[in-house]
Amino acid sequence: MTYRAPINDMLFCMTELAGLDQVALLPGFEDAGLETAQAVLEECAKFNEGVVAPLNWEGDKNPSTWKDGVVTTTPGFKQAFRQFGEGGWQGLQHPVEFGGQGLPKTIGAACIEMLNSASLSFALCPLLTDGAIEAILTAGSIEQQALYLPKMISGAWTGTMNLTEPQAGSDLAMVRTRAEPQADGSYKVFGTKIYITYGEHDMAPNIVHLVLARVAGAPEGVKGISLFIVPKFMVNADGSLGARNDAHCVSIEHKLGIKASPTAVLQFGDHGGAVGYLIGEQNRGLEYMFIMMNAARYAVGVQGIAVAEMAYQKAAQFARDRVQSRPVDGSLPGSAAIIHHPDVKRMLMTMRAYVEGCRAMAITAAAAFDASHHHPDAQTRQQNQAFYEYLVPLVKGYSTEMSIEVASLGIQVHGGMGFIEETGAAQYLRDARILTIYEGTTAIQANDLVGRKTARDGGRTPKAIALQIAATEALLAARDSVAAKAMLKRLRAGREAFEQVVDFVAANTRTQPNAVFAGSVPYLMLAGNVVAGWQMARALIVAEDGLAAGAENATFLRAKIATAHFYAEHLLSKAPGLRDAIVEGGESVTALALESF
Repeated sequence: MTYRAPINDMLFCMTELAGLDQVALLPGFEDAGLETAQAVLEECAKFNEGVVAPLNWEGDKNPSTWKDGVVTTTPGFKQAFRQFGEGGWQGLQHPVEFGGQGLPKTIGAACIEMLNSASLSFALCPLLTDGAIEAILTAGSIEQQALYLPKMISGAWTGTMNLTEPQAGSDLAMVRTRAEPQADGSYKVFGTKIYITYGEHDMAPNIVHLVLARVAGAPEGVKGISLFIVPKFMVNADGSLGARNDAHCVSIEHKLGIKASPTAVLQFGDHGGAVGYLIGEQNRGLEYMFIMMNAARYAVGVQGIAVAEMAYQKAAQFARDRVQSRPVDGSLPGSAAIIHHPDVKRMLMTMRAYVEGCRAMAITAAAAFDASHHHPDAQTRQQNQAFYEYLVPLVKGYSTEMSIEVASLGIQVHGGMGFIEETGAAQYLRDARILTIYEGTTAIQANDLVGRKTARDGGRTPKAIALQIAATEALLAARDSVAAKAMLKRLRAGREAFEQVVDFVAANTRTQPNAVFAGSVPYLMLAGNVVAGWQMARALIVAEDGLAAGAENATFLRAKIATAHFYAEHLLSKAPGLRDAIVEGGESVTALALESF
């Protein structure tokens, strides 16, 4: 089937929930109002619908291949990536002074979603490049920025993130790649990195690897890690390419999904040492790498929304076309399209509600990011930074977990046809399955949510969010519609459950860590559910007011109200049960003796 970008919903989220008009008042974003956003989204949709989406199925059937150190991507990927760069899409959110367009993340997030809906495998290359750009922008020297950023932002070169080693997965304290200082100020890098997305490919002439390594004499653990630029080809002072660096791909992985994206094993220094250049200061590499990680974690959350949107579109189309059985209410005399059946509607509504709730949460988070970096008032920047940082593990964790459920429901809607690869529904589930794992598993996101985002300051940020949710409840309480009353009931119960869990986490993380961390992922899921539900509640209010005012997009607004109503009664209603499992269920998680597993 053909992908159709949900531009109307994206613009609704930007304008009505994320406050695009306020983003456009921020210094540097004066031209980024609704007119710009609509024009950018429409052009982005044309590119992804017409160029990238047709490659998705081909990438699954004919994935990237490795031979003698050379990786060849899926036919069509190289040409599409060139068009991607020429269209300015890599530089959408990056600074104008390095050749970017300087648009806000609020607009960029929607474009990222479109690219990933079109092809998750293709989109991974620019995703990692974006992270590398952010790290060099933040910690790179003026010379490094001038040498690398224009080429990366233009899409001429790509970037990677090199953390994982065979013995060091999420525990980066175990990183053993070493860097030896040279007389000219460079370093020789030696080691093996695994799971490097687009660590080798044929879509660009150079790849800028950002590599974590230890300098001799550095402290043990994470405090002794430094970050280095290790280009595939050396770069001359004028920006031209020089000799091949001693960084080579020795294999690529064979994966469950995202098959067209080459996941490389990279060997540094087998032939005398790979030349690397220190970014920033020694032993601050993990700090700099987390710039990439946070950018990537948010983007992976958007990937979850993207693949779920595509799974929903495919399932809805199949349900409209597939004729099977008479409607249970006797409304038709014979067999009907399965979209008439209540359980199929339930599945489709679950998919739709999850996607719209998570999209609203992600775009709202993006607006907070823009304000945290560009608002002239320091206190406002700080408040938005705290809000954005709290939402990152929710966007990453909740949106990716939901993508698996949505993709699985997509297969269920297809019935037996969904289990057959030729229909294409299974690809979304296989592709989605990695999203809860890479850039930090859901448990790692939850650990961050518990430790850094809740326990550290006694739950100040989530309590502030709860106050905002309560304000939305007050607006709902003034309404008489069935949908508003249902949302008020479920949102209030969800917010109360959320507050109780925040209090439990803040009070017990130090004294009863096992009890708290046994419920860390359920806490993340509860928080994601409630925050996304809050955005759906806000959307419901806007939609009801729009209908009352005679808005032209009445069909869209009625659908938004129906989806928000469903979210309240079928998704938000899960929150109190999660609260019980977190606050009261920790002991049962750890009760079984280890030898009994």
